[in-house]
Amino acid sequence: MAFRRALGTFDATMLVVGGIIGAGIFVNPYLVAQRLPSAGPILWVWIAGGAIALAGALAFAELASIYPKAGGEYAYLREAYHPLVAFLFGWASFLMIQGGGIAAVSIAFAEHTLRFAGSPRANPTPLAIAAILAMALVNVLGVKPGSRVLNGLVVIKILSLAALILGGLWLAPRLPPLPPIANAERPPATILAFGAALVPILFSYGGWQNANTVAEEMRSPEKALPRALTAGTLLVIVIYVAVNVVYLMTLGRDGVAATVTPAASTVRRLFGPGADGWITAAIAISTLGFIDMSFLGPTRISYAMARDGVFFRSLGQLHPRFGTPHRAILLQAFWCIVLVLTGTYGGLIDSVVFADWIFFGLTVVAVIPLRRRLPPEERGPGTFLTPAAPWLPILFAGAAAFAVVGAARSNPLRSAIGVAMLLGGVPAYYAWRGAAARRAA
Repeated sequence: MAFRRALGTFDATMLVVGGIIGAGIFVNPYLVAQRLPSAGPILWVWIAGGAIALAGALAFAELASIYPKAGGEYAYLREAYHPLVAFLFGWASFLMIQGGGIAAVSIAFAEHTLRFAGSPRANPTPLAIAAILAMALVNVLGVKPGSRVLNGLVVIKILSLAALILGGLWLAPRLPPLPPIANAERPPATILAFGAALVPILFSYGGWQNANTVAEEMRSPEKALPRALTAGTLLVIVIYVAVNVVYLMTLGRDGVAATVTPAASTVRRLFGPGADGWITAAIAISTLGFIDMSFLGPTRISYAMARDGVFFRSLGQLHPRFGTPHRAILLQAFWCIVLVLTGTYGGLIDSVVFADWIFFGLTVVAVIPLRRRLPPEERGPGTFLTPAAPWLPILFAGAAAFAVVGAARSNPLRSAIGVAMLLGGVPAYYAWRGAAARRAA
């Protein structure tokens, strides 16, 4: 049974935007502000993070144009290097990257929903689990239902951020200056501080690659994906930088660093004490959209692994009615619930960035060996090519290594656990491969 090609360019663009904009832009700016001394470096590091994301998206656009396969990044790593490298990515994706990302964002969704409902001190865990189960079920029912829910949620989050940006740019210059915060800590603007600030920023920018995972469910993916990756990533960069300008104009560097809810604090100061309810609702909607996207796209990685015989065989089956990898979706949901019960938002972010950017770097650099294997002149007309290759992919790989080191420095224990989990994937790969060989014999 084959996937149904039900998605177009607009759906792919919404996947890119929805994959990037989750809880990060509403929450993570306070982490960035705590790690840098003033507004100038803060804005520059957000711009740098956006440039890094765009470089990665352009490389993924080329890879998608020549290998429009389910699983996206997994397929590219398998073609460029060795099946073990691809498996370790899929292993890390299931256990840490997507598992940790969904768990972290579901916690943020629950916290903001409870705050909007007037119960900020309630336990967010049951609601986080309910959100995971609801979005998993929507995506079991078909790629189009999942995409339609995502498209609506993405449009709402873009409109909410646009209202914040326009209102902030108009009102912030008219506000009286805030009194200085006593004993506010301002770390020096060092390379290490810059790297530490990049960790939550790269988490906020991550997600463009999720559109590639549903390539086999798109109409003309070799054309739709490059357009969606470029347009979607550029749109998010503009939004993120503009939002941070508004945060800093309204609260100042010290004010942003002092609040764990910079978006709500900004809206409260701009529009009055009763206005932060709408941004809280917008954050809840945004995070729910991210959860939906994470089940819509990345679960295809587990499906592709199972289809290659290096994961649970049952995950390689599509639902006979809905045409979705329903078992892969449900297993991912179960693991996310386990992480919700055992992790915290900040710790989960560090785990995600540490694992994700190892494979981001490897995947973007894969453009180089794949160009030797399949030279551009031998590809079909109109095939997308990464500009400034190989230098742009090499620079991206350097930035990815910088992010991994920053994540390890920020949370050594989580990073050590991540290394142990990755190494645990090596015997798992050979065990599954051996079982597949015995079945084929």
